[in-house]
Amino acid sequence: MSDSYGFEFISSEVKVERAVAELRFGRPVVLNGGGKRLAVMSLDCVAPTVYDQFAAATEGRHALLLTSHRADRLIPGTATDISVPLAGISFDQASQLAYGLGASAPTSWRAATPLMTESAELARLALLLPAMVCADIDGIDHRFAGCCSLNHSDLPASGRARQHFDMVVRTRVPLRDLGDSQFVVFRGGLAQKDQVAIIVGKPDFNAPVPIRIHSSCITGDLCGSLKCDCGDQLRNGLHSLKAMGGGVLLYLDQEGRGTGIGAKMRAYGFQHLGLDTIDADAELGFGSDHRRYEAALAMLRLLEIKKVVIFTNNPTKIAALVEGGVEVHRRVAVTGEVTVENEGYLRTKRARAGHMLDIETLIAAE
Repeated sequence: MSDSYGFEFISSEVKVERAVAELRFGRPVVLNGGGKRLAVMSLDCVAPTVYDQFAAATEGRHALLLTSHRADRLIPGTATDISVPLAGISFDQASQLAYGLGASAPTSWRAATPLMTESAELARLALLLPAMVCADIDGIDHRFAGCCSLNHSDLPASGRARQHFDMVVRTRVPLRDLGDSQFVVFRGGLAQKDQVAIIVGKPDFNAPVPIRIHSSCITGDLCGSLKCDCGDQLRNGLHSLKAMGGGVLLYLDQEGRGTGIGAKMRAYGFQHLGLDTIDADAELGFGSDHRRYEAALAMLRLLEIKKVVIFTNNPTKIAALVEGGVEVHRRVAVTGEVTVENEGYLRTKRARAGHMLDIETLIAAE
């Protein structure tokens, strides 16, 4: 490109965004690192015909990455990501192995290479299942010359790189039972997503500001799903902020605890068969929580909020704020209705994810 426009340098962020788009279109991406070149693609998006073409182009070198979470479901006690050879294995067989319920343990496998493991971070950023088909393309890299390519150093370290956001617009919106509020839209991060802060009441920005960090839940927030308490937490959180004189709710676009709506619905299907929320996610290759809070930290900085009272039951959110330099004065619990449909989900969050919930008291109060 012309130097006059200053586009001769492609940033790491742009490379990652291009790679994410290619994966979602079902096309291979080349990942470089440690003197190796790895062609990778996601089973979640690739067509069976492209899977077969990839197998032929890599001369049967391709293998399936299974994260430690999925590997442990198939081979109990496995604590690392593993690589399963795919030569002679069809698309349907690979898919069953990657995220099918009741799949048999692989007969042959070995520890995944660091570069294969990093391909799962690309899948996470793309909101795809971390079932990655990978192949070392040493000596045949010319066959992938047209593919998007990036280095492992382009990936954000541990997903916690400081992201740049800008405030786009701030405007008044009257809300039922809450009165005049303000919606503040921020744009930034991967793919320049829009994130929203909702300011209710008249918070004192010179004192610790009451806040809630709320991750999107289409089923609960929008449709009133009985499987979770997210909708209750959203509405109760807003009313609690208003009751304290005013506060800010940060509404983050990270459905399904950061896995995306597609993975969330797959996990719901497994839950209907008896798995709890964490085991259902593990079947798909996920850990208990993949949410990130860099966007929330950026939004607080732009709102010039440095001290907070946080409404949450999740200690991870508190830790993220403290790590990001925000002073947390105290925590206030956020509660919702305990129902027959969500009681097991809430108990799992308390027992296996460390959420601070007094479920027995909530049940007794109803």
